[in-house]
This record gives sequence, C-alpha cells and structure tokens, in this order.
Amino acid sequence: MSDRFAFWIHVTPGARQERVGGTHGDALRVSVQAPPVDGKANAACVAALAVAFSVPRHAVEIAPDARGRRKLVRIAGDGADLARRFETLATGR
Repeated sequence: MSDRFAFWIHVTPGARQERVGGTHGDALRVSVQAPPVDGKANAACVAALAVAFSVPRHAVEIAPDARGRRKLVRIAGDGADLARRFETLATGR
C-alpha cells in the first residue's frame, strides 16, 4: 500500500559531515554539508533523507514554503515502514 509519511526535520546546513539521526525537540535532525544558499541545503536534505529512508529522491518532498531550519517533510511509500524507519533514526536504535 502506498501513502505518505509526514514529519518535521531540523536542518543544520554547512555541517562537517552529512548525517540523519537524533532529534531536536519533535523534529528529526538532518545535517548537510551544503550551504543554505539557492536551495542547495534543501536539495542535500532530500538526497540525505532518500538514502536514510531507502526511497528514491522523487519520493521525498520538503514543503515548498519551508524557510529556516525547521521544515515539514513528506515521503511517499508504505507509511508503517517509514514510521518504523523514522523511529529507528530518531532514537539511534
């Protein structure tokens, strides 16, 4: 069954290394090396999240009006599987 899983991320652009995991409040932490210029950090977030959730890049969508570090993300796919993966990434287990 295909549906969407939505969640908040907290982005750290310009990081030393790319990383998806842990939390910042209720948001999943995403660190990317790209700078927050011309959508480069958002594109890097999409790529990092696609790898972390084992989905194609086109399945990952950042809300188009997203500004700042806190962003709403939607991933297309099996919602239950994506929720389990989110929990694993958030808790580090």
